[in-house]
Amino acid sequence: MKHLLPKVLALILSVAIIIYLGSLYLPAFLEKQALKVPPPYKRLENVQGISASSEGKIKYPQDYTIVLLGDSMTETLGNADELRGYLNQYFPDKTFEVLNYGYGSTNIMSAKERLTQTTHHADRDFRPILDIDFDFLIIESFGHNPLSEYPLEEGIKKQTETLDDIFSLVSTESGKQKLIFLSTIGTDKNTYAKKEKPELTLEQRQQWAEERNRYIQNHLSQAKFYGIPGIDVFSASLDSAGQVKSYLVRDDDNIHPSPSGVLFISKKIADFLIENKLVK
Repeated sequence: MKHLLPKVLALILSVAIIIYLGSLYLPAFLEKQALKVPPPYKRLENVQGISASSEGKIKYPQDYTIVLLGDSMTETLGNADELRGYLNQYFPDKTFEVLNYGYGSTNIMSAKERLTQTTHHADRDFRPILDIDFDFLIIESFGHNPLSEYPLEEGIKKQTETLDDIFSLVSTESGKQKLIFLSTIGTDKNTYAKKEKPELTLEQRQQWAEERNRYIQNHLSQAKFYGIPGIDVFSASLDSAGQVKSYLVRDDDNIHPSPSGVLFISKKIADFLIENKLVK
């Protein structure tokens, strides 16, 4: 029997390791497998084109118009076909227009310009957001472009002050009930921007990640303070160790959403709108 004991212990150890690794990676694997590309969204037939609302704003002919405002994390969603597709799965008889005002390498300080002025990005002009008769304006956190020129607490304070201005402006011009804040996917403190910024030390990488997480979390906290909806993609994107799930992030820069990350964010937005009966 004694000669069997090492084999039994080795078997028990192997099983324990398999169970441990399974607990780390299996949930994310199953979650990724469950993310299915939605069917094509419903397109309008006999489109009349944009018109003017009773307030003189630009009105799109779709049943719902959603504006996304953010940085490159939002720009990565592109034409938002995935978001529209998920929404149509719930409401096949409704039509959705999604306007993406996500501009790469911009921070929260630039958001007000997109709200009030014509801006130019990706070789085209974008009309002021507040000229649009939208149903929802979803403002992403801009957390991956923090105000790093300031010490962390001072930068967080400036972020909050800017959000105060934006909240007051949108509430006055379009209505508080149309405003939603969105926290995007988080970071992995050990690999953040590894391909984009290979020169960073591990300590610097961890500081960058923590700084960005703070801005994302503060953005969501402000939604609660203002009493408006907040879509918490950030928390949902983290694993049990508090790091972003690797399959959600592009492996060529370790920052932006991967194709699965785009599906993940889009589905979280659609699910939130449906579950909270914001789309009916």
